[in-house]
Amino acid sequence: MARIGLIGGSGLEKLNLFRNPEEIRMETPYGDPSSTFLKGEMGKNTVYILSRHGRDHTITPTHVNNRANIHALKELACDHVIATTACGSLREEIDRGHIVIPDQFIDFTHFRKNTFHEIFEPGNPIHTAMANPFSTPLRELLIAAAIDLGLPFHPTGTVVTIEGPRFSTRAESVMFRNIGVDIINMSIAPEAALANEAGLSYAAIALSTDYDSWKHDEEPVTWDDVLRVFEENVKNVTRLLEKVILAL
Repeated sequence: MARIGLIGGSGLEKLNLFRNPEEIRMETPYGDPSSTFLKGEMGKNTVYILSRHGRDHTITPTHVNNRANIHALKELACDHVIATTACGSLREEIDRGHIVIPDQFIDFTHFRKNTFHEIFEPGNPIHTAMANPFSTPLRELLIAAAIDLGLPFHPTGTVVTIEGPRFSTRAESVMFRNIGVDIINMSIAPEAALANEAGLSYAAIALSTDYDSWKHDEEPVTWDDVLRVFEENVKNVTRLLEKVILAL
């Protein structure tokens, strides 16, 4: 039996993914997590769902308490953590509604708490290896499940996480494309870094909702666009989660 943490945008806890739902409140040395946890059962596994931006999506990207979220999942003894996120595409071939299973990140945030180690113990500096920040076995399960389900997806991708909550300028969007970034969002990099520090197996499902602002032949992204495309395609994210959770 595995214990699996799911971190998602508002609404993930409403998807009726599992049996015997139970609400759990956690406290951590870093403050309160973004929301209570919805605990339930799927197959033989125990699942804990956390709403990254709060149940009513009131927490801005900068103010998500990633340290409390990851610490709480560690305290709940989760074996694996799967994050879901909307993202902007910086590649023509990553269309709206496509899923990306990122294998690399670039952290372009400025104000996030992205480490548990603000002070080193004497003689024990901790520098966590981060060459491959997403769990390879977990990514392979996601890739295999996406193939089995016939979903439109991309098995690799570099995600850049920006501070937000604003979207990119055209110049920024073009810059990220030129340095080899494939998708852009406001949450994954600090979360992934902390999960690695905590020794948690972490992977992400990124759903492309827009083309950011690099394309001159269409209007730049708006929040309404993101929400509309995400809601139209969230069923594919749910199917992928269900298949992977049952396979773990």
